[in-house]
This record gives sequence, structure tokens and C-alpha cells, in this order.
Amino acid sequence: MASGEARADELLLLYGGTFDPVHHGHLAIARSARDRLDTVVNLMPAADPPHRSLPGANAGHRANMLDLAVSSEPGLVVDRRELVRSGRSYTVDTLRELRARAPQSRPVALLLGADSFAGLPQWKQWRALFGLAHFVVAERPGSDLAAGLAAELAAELAARETADPQRLRTRLSGAVLRLHQPLIAASATQVRQAIAAGGDWQALVPASVAEYIVHHRLYAAEGAASAPL
Repeated sequence: MASGEARADELLLLYGGTFDPVHHGHLAIARSARDRLDTVVNLMPAADPPHRSLPGANAGHRANMLDLAVSSEPGLVVDRRELVRSGRSYTVDTLRELRARAPQSRPVALLLGADSFAGLPQWKQWRALFGLAHFVVAERPGSDLAAGLAAELAAELAARETADPQRLRTRLSGAVLRLHQPLIAASATQVRQAIAAGGDWQALVPASVAEYIVHHRLYAAEGAASAPL
């Protein structure tokens, strides 16, 4: 199913983030989710992320780098829905808009890292998200997702957790599935800092993305980037 057209009732899996820039750790999570759930992963760059400072590269550059990163990856596609909507990229607004347009029989899931899941109580109307989508949470090996969670979120996890990927297809929303993916020591912050410091960073991102960063002088100096192609 991952390489073909999705049915109206097939799981829609959204992997949101800033992707500033996309790196091998992002792709490892996306591949793991694709294979575990046997579905297409839609990598969805945020235009104006509400939970952090403005990205180091603008939305056009970040989406272009994602296009390059997934160009030879079956079952991974770029979803620009948050880039064409004005205003801040609140997930609850994205999901409500999607629900208003998508077939009512189509389940939706959000793929995110364990750190992002732990911060869910700081998101806009976070409790409403469980009525709009499932959650697929990428854990680092050996970590405990429940450790350190706010009590209200820990209660939601305990009530909603499932180990069965099929549950994400038989219900429209509300389940939480843990995804144990290979650990890749890379972060977007690490990449940006290494570029700015003139360090060794190109092995942390796909070769095509590294070429794009160099060509457009991204992250090297504030205001030095050229316009996206």
C-alpha cells in the first residue's frame, strides 16, 4: 500500500515538523513508520511553528530540501498543506481543516518524536487532538515514553496506548502507538550549529540536501541565504 494511491479509508499519516534542515534522523523515523504501518508518510513542514523561534531557513527552502531528501524514497512524500495556509501552523487547526475536507471514513495519525509528545500539554487545545487523530510516537531505544510525562498526559497515554497497528485503521482517532526506531545521532540544531561553526556536518544529511545547503548558503550566516528555487 505504501507505494500506491491511498483508499478513502486508508490511514493518512502526517509527520509534521520544522525540518530545518531535514536530516538522516528524520528519514529513519519516516521509514520506520512507513514499514511498521504499511502506509505513505506525508512529511509536513510547518510554515510558522508556534512553539519555537523562527526557523533558520524559510519555508520554501525547507520544503525544497524535503523534496530532494524523499525523491528516491518510496512511500515518503512532502505535504505542503501548512505552507499554503496563512497564520501560525497550529496542529489542531490543520487537523480540523483536514477533517472538514477528507472522507469521514479515513483515519488520520500524527507521527512525532517522544520529546514532542511529552510537550503536548503546551500545544493549542491539545486534548482536542485525540478526537482528530491517532498518535505514532517515535521513541529512542531504551527510553521510557511514560517517564517524566505531565500527569494529565500520562493518563491519556495509559488510556489510549496500543501495540496493534491495525487499531489505527479500524478507528478514526484516539490511539497512541509507540514506534521503536533505530537511533541515529543527528538533530537539526546540531546540523545548523556545525554549519555556522564551519564544522563537519555533511554526513548528517542526504547528499542532495547538503549540496542544496551549500548552493544557497543556508545557516552559514544570518541574512546570507539566497531565495529558494
